[in-house]
Amino acid sequence: MSVTPIRLLGDPVLRTPAAPVVDFDAELRGLVADLTETMHAAGGAGLAAPQIGVGLRVFTWYVDGEVGHLVNPDVRAVGEETEEGPEGCLSIPGYRWDCRRHLHVVASGWNMHGDPVQVEGSELLARAIQHETDHLDGVLFVDRLDAEARAAALALLEDAEWAGMAEYLPVPVPLVKVSPH
Repeated sequence: MSVTPIRLLGDPVLRTPAAPVVDFDAELRGLVADLTETMHAAGGAGLAAPQIGVGLRVFTWYVDGEVGHLVNPDVRAVGEETEEGPEGCLSIPGYRWDCRRHLHVVASGWNMHGDPVQVEGSELLARAIQHETDHLDGVLFVDRLDAEARAAALALLEDAEWAGMAEYLPVPVPLVKVSPH
């Protein structure tokens, strides 16, 4: 497991649809572990494989104290109810805008061992599942803003302190305390 650099807006991997996972092996389990560790280190509610430069359909989430992951997700809205709420992205650090999402979703896919999984999410978990699945399709949350808000957001992002640094956002190295024993 390792904390991996997060790719920033402008990196082509974020705009490239990810490939389905076909091998449920030790390499996939390592990817899930890296995604989870990197997500926690960066303080995120989710992280998709393309955000660390891996073009596979895998994401993790951490919402309301629950950690999970989904491989090759298929997401569908439950009902018509939507909610507009603040959303940010580890690949667009330091910025948040209100984004409309379905309030309830059901996601099906597999876990890292190849077992079928179904996740039902509402509110923040539903938002995280939709956000991370978008990453797997090469879509960023700013793409979902209405035209006026998107234009304003993109204008602000041109002047972001990290603009043009598309390779990665360094994640702080965790502090390791040595036991005196």
